[in-house]
Amino acid sequence: MITIALSKGRIFEETLPLLQAAGITPLEAPESSRKLILPTNREDVRLIIVRASDVPTYVQYGAADIGVAGKDVLNEHGGAGLYQPLDLNIAKCRLMVAVPFGFDYASAVKQGARLRVATKYVEAAREHFASKGVHVDLIKLYGSMELAPLVGLSDAIVDLVSSGGTLKANNLVAVEHIVDISSRLVVNQAALKLKLSAIQPMLDAFAQAIKQ
Repeated sequence: MITIALSKGRIFEETLPLLQAAGITPLEAPESSRKLILPTNREDVRLIIVRASDVPTYVQYGAADIGVAGKDVLNEHGGAGLYQPLDLNIAKCRLMVAVPFGFDYASAVKQGARLRVATKYVEAAREHFASKGVHVDLIKLYGSMELAPLVGLSDAIVDLVSSGGTLKANNLVAVEHIVDISSRLVVNQAALKLKLSAIQPMLDAFAQAIKQ
C-alpha cells in the first residue's frame, strides 16, 4: 500500500492532474467527504488528508510514503528524513514582508530600529532579517496575520502573498520579497528503498506531467 499525504484546498486541486497522470484518481473529494483516508481507483494507493503544516511530519515518520508540501512548510520543518525529488511548480506564491500603508519600512530598517514582526514562518523570517542585520522580535501567529499590524501587535508581517488582494483590503502593502514558494514532492527515505518498484513509476509520471 502506498499512502500519499495531501492537504485540502489549492494543493489538493492542483495535485489532481499529476495524480491522474500517474493513473491515480480519488474516489471521494475531501471537500465533500468527512473521511480523512480517501480510497482511490487503485487498491494499492490511498490518500490521507492532513493539515498542510503536518505533511512533512507524516512523511518523515513513515505514516505516509509520499506527500506534497509547500516550500514554506518544508523550510519551517527543516526537511529532516525527507527526499525532495521534484518541484511540482504548483500552488505558487511569494513569501513577503508587508507593512501598513504609509509606514516607512526602508527608513525604519536603515535607522536600526527593532521591529516587531508577526508571522507563521518564524524560521524563514529569522533567517531573512538576520541576513540583513535587522533586529526583530518575532511573534508567532497561526492565522489572520493581516490583523496584527492593524491593532498594534506588530510593525510588520511576513506572510504568503498570491494576488495581494488580502493585503490591499486591509490597507497593507508588500515591501520586501523573501522567496518564491511552490509545492514539492516529498518522499520517505525508507519507503523509497523498500517500495521503489511502486513509487518510482509515480515519480516518473509526475516528472513527465510537469514538463508538459
